Amino acid sequence: MALDFVAGCIGGAAGVLVGHPFDTVKVRLQVQSVDKPLYRGTFHCFQSIVRQESLMGLYKGIGSPMMGLAFINAIVFGVQGNAMRRLGHDTPLNQFLAGSAAGAIQCVICCPMELAKTRMQMQGTGEKKRAARKLYKNSLDCLVRIYRREGFRGINRGMLTTVIRETPAFGFYFLVYDTLTRRLGCEPEDSYMIPKLLFAGGMSGIASWLSTYPVDVIKSRLQADGVGGVNRYSGIADCVRQSWEREGWRVFTRGLVSTLLRAFPVNAATFATVTLFLMYMRDEQGVECEVPPPQALQQQQQQVQTNSL
Repeated sequence: MALDFVAGCIGGAAGVLVGHPFDTVKVRLQVQSVDKPLYRGTFHCFQSIVRQESLMGLYKGIGSPMMGLAFINAIVFGVQGNAMRRLGHDTPLNQFLAGSAAGAIQCVICCPMELAKTRMQMQGTGEKKRAARKLYKNSLDCLVRIYRREGFRGINRGMLTTVIRETPAFGFYFLVYDTLTRRLGCEPEDSYMIPKLLFAGGMSGIASWLSTYPVDVIKSRLQADGVGGVNRYSGIADCVRQSWEREGWRVFTRGLVSTLLRAFPVNAATFATVTLFLMYMRDEQGVECEVPPPQALQQQQQQVQTNSL
């Protein structure tokens, strides 16, 4: 169990390293002004950030998801496993319900973590690296400053939208992952088992994002609101209304391309790291080096997929 947890954390860290640049692009596209847009699309946003803020600009705010990684993995793994045991039967509906419960509970850590990540990602937007003014030193400093200014409520800005997004998203993730692994026939003796599991995990991440993406746009806008000292939205309904009136229905697909581009490689990097780590450690301990059974692999994938959602 301890080895699986360590593998999950290392695999999750690999996923964050691979996927964070895409997340930065997603957030920039979601919250940019429609009147004076800085970016024309996903590729132009990538180019602009690298040119103006260097390659490290794509990794702004990475400290926050890295700090919350172990806590979120522990919560998701524990809640989903306990929920499945209480529900008693491994059915598609129970997979959805257990995943939804895990998604809802981990929001306690996820919301403040994503708030700090979003604020760090927006810091210095459109400014040259040398001229950029840094309000926050790092993710922890960001949360401390927000807490001093706005209190407990401030560091939980966007909590309701986070819960609305994460609850069904994790439910769909576990449901789709379980369905695909069953349909693909992921057996230990299958030489294509790992590619099948990678495919199932990647497609499940994409499906979960598609299921709640419009909510993520609203969450990002609410959490970025106040950057620069100006608050535009009074709440969720006001954010939805203003966004719809000013930008139409397309506003709810802002950054979707970079999100979907991120989902698959993040899952691939995460799962490959978990598998290689477990194989290496078991070989070092003198245990026969073989791929774990599908049930163990599925648990590990469930543990680390938090970072791709």
